[in-house]
Amino acid sequence: MLPSDAPEPSRRSFLKQTGGLLGVVLAPPLMGQAEALADKLRPAPPVIGGDIELALNINGVNRTLRAEPRTTLLDALRERLDLTGTKKGCDHGQCGACTVLVDGRRINACLALAIMQQGKQITTIEGLAIGDGLHPMQAAFLKHDGFQCGYCTPGQILSGVACVQEGHATTDDQCREWMSGNLCRCGAYPNIVAAVREVAQNK
Repeated sequence: MLPSDAPEPSRRSFLKQTGGLLGVVLAPPLMGQAEALADKLRPAPPVIGGDIELALNINGVNRTLRAEPRTTLLDALRERLDLTGTKKGCDHGQCGACTVLVDGRRINACLALAIMQQGKQITTIEGLAIGDGLHPMQAAFLKHDGFQCGYCTPGQILSGVACVQEGHATTDDQCREWMSGNLCRCGAYPNIVAAVREVAQNK
């Protein structure tokens, strides 16, 4: 209750006070609506659709193909270039069957876009042999029976090559750790380790 000598608030002052409070309450929603409207009016980025031309250097040979920008390196190799030695296992980067070397580093081809590999040196199992002779890793896998069904073998061999180049095959335990991204459902792990270790020791 107002003191008896206090002037009664005028209608104008009352509206000023309540209007200010109302502005504080409504300002955030109105600002949010304005930002949402601005987002709708903003022009969308251009969408690249259809096949585009890609230039890839694979096993020392320049290859061109047409594919969608979203095509993975694995699908480009298998479906467009008939390099089927690179296997499609899980298609989620979990089994290593699709391992290839890009600029000497091992990657899962199922997780890499082909368009991003332009200008790089890609090595698949088809390009690993030295002339008419087997690569030492291929020969070691044969010697130690480093495979059974053979499905994972191309990825295992390429990963083994990288493992040796990286210096990660100096002990059996280290070799197991750094080859752990390549799964062998047949369970040929001891033979695979023996093959990789032999190549590392003879390097």
